[in-house]
Amino acid sequence: MHPGTSASNHISHEWLCLPAFSLFSLFLLPDFVHRPAVNQELSNIFNELWRLDVNRWTPGIDYTISVQGRAGYVSQGSHVVQDRASQPLFSNINENKLSNTTTLSRFIGLLDNYEKSLGVAELVTAEELTEINLFLDAVLQTEVMKRAHRYLVSKGKSSSNPGQFKRQLHLIWFHLYHRQRNMGPDSCGFEHVFVGETKSGTEITGFHNWIQFYLQEKNRNLDYKGYKARDHDLPDQDDHVLNLQFSWHGLVKPVGSAFIGTSPEFEMALFTIVFLMNTDRSTTVLVNIDQCQMELVVIRHGRSLGTAYPKLLSSNSRHFRQHSH
Repeated sequence: MHPGTSASNHISHEWLCLPAFSLFSLFLLPDFVHRPAVNQELSNIFNELWRLDVNRWTPGIDYTISVQGRAGYVSQGSHVVQDRASQPLFSNINENKLSNTTTLSRFIGLLDNYEKSLGVAELVTAEELTEINLFLDAVLQTEVMKRAHRYLVSKGKSSSNPGQFKRQLHLIWFHLYHRQRNMGPDSCGFEHVFVGETKSGTEITGFHNWIQFYLQEKNRNLDYKGYKARDHDLPDQDDHVLNLQFSWHGLVKPVGSAFIGTSPEFEMALFTIVFLMNTDRSTTVLVNIDQCQMELVVIRHGRSLGTAYPKLLSSNSRHFRQHSH
């Protein structure tokens, strides 16, 4: 992708603005017509990472979500939205776990380091650089990222040297670049995916993380509007991926998606693997993780990450049951 071009421009505001036929096919045609084959190798390694994710939270114990109503259609850039969820998405959060899990607490420390408006140059202080380094150090100590590293080394995509791998992660996730022309570097993969950005004061781009979602909801900056799903696949409170609609600082995200309850190291490991295993500007892989079938979408911005998010297709093993009928 050329410097200054927006990842969300290139994919038409992520997966929201697919052509009409694509949307029609996504919701109405039989599954086998429009879905690629499941990538079994990536499904295997991702399920291994899933099992290794000791910092993943347990629904109903560490947190409770209330999915409530199905969100309606909202066009990109519209500020008018019907609220189909009178309650917050998250309740009963284990705050001790947030502050006492090293990767989570260091992750939260990074969330206030960014200017949310695209076009406003990011200034990285020495303190913020230290926070990034400490976060990456913590992530690299987890079994999840160690396993991801071994996998990438076995594929010839990463150096076996931990310092080199840390620099590679830094380039992918934290290297600053231009999303808007004629401005200083205003974005990076971490900010876009985990923090969220606003564009032209009219739309939300990125913002695919449940911890940021919870914290912004708690601080009354964010209002959950309801879930997005097909009729036969209604979400449950124990789903680990959700497609959802929300407003943030008065702007609306017509449809977003996020893992729920997973650790930052799990999400970074997943998307780093997809990023490094492919060289296309835009990559979509179909995988089964735990009981969910999802697409993982990764858009490159040169040697760094433009965006990355999961798109839930079915949950609670319904895709297996449907295929067996």
